[in-house]
Amino acid sequence: MTKTVFRAVALAACAVLSMAAAPKGTAPRKGLPAASTNWAAATAVTADGSHRLGNPDAPLKLVEYVSYTCPHCAHFHKEADPVLRLTMVPKGQISVTVTNFLRNPIDLTVAMLTNCGDPKRFFVRHNAFFASQDKWLAKAEATNREQQQRWYQGDFPARMRAMASDLGFYDQTASWGLSRAQTDQCFANTAMLDKLKGQQGEVQALGLQGTPSFTLNGDLLDGHDWATVSKAITDKQAQQRAGNI
Repeated sequence: MTKTVFRAVALAACAVLSMAAAPKGTAPRKGLPAASTNWAAATAVTADGSHRLGNPDAPLKLVEYVSYTCPHCAHFHKEADPVLRLTMVPKGQISVTVTNFLRNPIDLTVAMLTNCGDPKRFFVRHNAFFASQDKWLAKAEATNREQQQRWYQGDFPARMRAMASDLGFYDQTASWGLSRAQTDQCFANTAMLDKLKGQQGEVQALGLQGTPSFTLNGDLLDGHDWATVSKAITDKQAQQRAGNI
């Protein structure tokens, strides 16, 4: 996709998705399992429609603001997974929350699909789209002007159906057992669309300029890569051990 087209896409997304953020957070939990619990499968949907993985009372709480069309986000995902989701999350040391940073209509389409179906399977769908990002991004870059025009004509479900068809997303959802008709129903989910719009208000309130972006225990990190996050985690753990926070 040309720089001109991507610029137009980003501007269109910003114009449509500039909305006030819904509050993030969940009510305190009671009767949590013992510390020996494996938290790898503990998932929850937060008030603004983001998805959290891990112990809700973990001493470290990481929020990732990600764009599915961002190669740096896919690279971060590949680097961070072995440490976060496969090591620290199961032990209850950290929770990871994914919030959408929508830069363009393709981001919106993928976000609607990762939220399509059982919420407990969100991270399976999330991981799948990042794992296959190079393939469907290549298709996006190879589309012609006539195809791209379909992404901007008609209502939102029609636009998303066009993108899903052009980029092979129906094949992805079919592998999850969803028919084309069921996938199209997800594109028509106005409640989810509103939640995704709300998340963009939070992105704007934080002044985020790039993807991926992160907060750790509410503090915005000054960096967009695993090296930044890894150092912040190490520093925060050292402060907690010293009793400074």
